[in-house]
Amino acid sequence: MKVGLLWYDDDPSLDLAEKIGQAARRYRQKFGTPPNICYVHPSVLSGNASLRQGSVQATKLSASASTKLVLSEAEGLSASGQVEKVGGVRVASKPSVLRHHFWVGREEERRGRRTVKSKQS
Repeated sequence: MKVGLLWYDDDPSLDLAEKIGQAARRYRQKFGTPPNICYVHPSVLSGNASLRQGSVQATKLSASASTKLVLSEAEGLSASGQVEKVGGVRVASKPSVLRHHFWVGREEERRGRRTVKSKQS
């Protein structure tokens, strides 16, 4: 990710999906394109019980804040019950991200491996 937006939200009344949805909407407003990755502190994924259930409500990442989208195990939750995606945004833990912070952006596509040219004598 070359450009990202760091979002802070410590509101205990909002669940993880709502916080990520708000951060993603702001990213889209600012940069004109939706994010596809959100990095969070590792404790956020392990500590959010409401997202480990079979089906949860998550804020959809569109212009309409009132529209909801339901995530099922097939789209959004891993077998271990941790969130993988919220409305098209992949959620990943990163120890360098502080608690209550959400680092959203566009993950760049990885290109082929770089080859190192060896020196010839």
